[in-house]
Amino acid sequence: MINNEVFAIILGGGQGSRLHPLTEARSKPAVPIAGKYRLVDIPISNCINADIKRIFVLTQFNSASLNRHIKDTYHFSFFSSAFVDVLAAEQTPGNKGWFQGTADAVRQSMHHMLRHDFEYVLILSGDQLYQMDYDKMIKAHKESNAEISIATIPVSAKEATGFGILKSDENNIITSFVEKPDASLLPDWTSEVSSEMKASGRNYLASMGIYIFNRDLLVDLMKDESTIDFGKEIIPQNIANHKTLSYQYEGYWTDIGTIESFFEANLGLTEDIPQFDLYDKSKRIYTRARMLPTTKLSGTTLDKAVISEGCIISAQGIKKSVIGIRSRIGNHTIMENTYMMGSDYYQNLDDIANPNIPTIGIGEKCFIKNAILDKNCSIGDNVRIEGKPDLEDTETDTYAVKDGIVVIKKEAVIPNGFVI
Repeated sequence: MINNEVFAIILGGGQGSRLHPLTEARSKPAVPIAGKYRLVDIPISNCINADIKRIFVLTQFNSASLNRHIKDTYHFSFFSSAFVDVLAAEQTPGNKGWFQGTADAVRQSMHHMLRHDFEYVLILSGDQLYQMDYDKMIKAHKESNAEISIATIPVSAKEATGFGILKSDENNIITSFVEKPDASLLPDWTSEVSSEMKASGRNYLASMGIYIFNRDLLVDLMKDESTIDFGKEIIPQNIANHKTLSYQYEGYWTDIGTIESFFEANLGLTEDIPQFDLYDKSKRIYTRARMLPTTKLSGTTLDKAVISEGCIISAQGIKKSVIGIRSRIGNHTIMENTYMMGSDYYQNLDDIANPNIPTIGIGEKCFIKNAILDKNCSIGDNVRIEGKPDLEDTETDTYAVKDGIVVIKKEAVIPNGFVI
């Protein structure tokens, strides 16, 4: 089935500088997550689970790997109108610039979208981790006769200063909006939330950056070319003139905006009952189907570890770590609090035996803790990598340190005996 009333747009974001160096050679939605997925798989899967199967992903930076992933992953029947397409910023006779903001990205892509029939536009972010039933949000939008709906999540006073905060009435209609309010203003910005949220001190409604617009209204709003951003301009300027619904969501949601939040989101998957549940059949996360062999382990002690397909592991121990596809880890190596993204391909035995070709994976007798290892890294023997809170932020050709987390760059070669 396809929900022909709704058209989805996933915003790929800007340069992703806060996720650097993971975004050095890829766009933010293409960043690998949970060992086998890409960030963009999250909103696309949420759409597919709600039978929303006409989707544009808007991006402009490093979009080659994202294009390839979407082309290789999301195939629908030839007899279906379903599609997932990447729209990169393009120069046209009427526009010769890049996307200037979220609203400008949608504006520049409207001529592609308007070729399709739909009643509502669902606008999503490509860098968030959550599992939402969009059907319920769309139903609430329609039942309230809203023109705009905004997904909101209750947050604490400490968190509220970092979000756009909305105030709603008893019917969940938004009455006012403030962007990243000062703590002194917060007493005037509480909203009605569930008793469970009140008990945990989450009395403020933060915008999740997920919107529904009625088609005709969005088309009309896009005519004003001076507005370039939804959160900073479109939403604040229109809630007084157009009925705007707050759709409260109380499940797990995190914005993957920084290295620290990315790291914590991945390691959170190792918990016995993770908040982001990859095992829920009703909220399935889709990704590229790979014909990989099973993972092989030899002499390894595992504790709260997530191991993807196709790995060859002889490590001494892996604790609270996520190991990505095609990972190789050598004898006597210890890993803790680490996200290893894995590899894009296997090396053949001749390459592995060749001393002039770095072996992809982790060598023998290494110790790795509080680190992110990007794709296709080659880490030699007796290497020690340990992130700590007191490490200064720094960057070299092969690694970076951010918020005490060591990030080994994609395809970096770390020599034997190296210590970070």
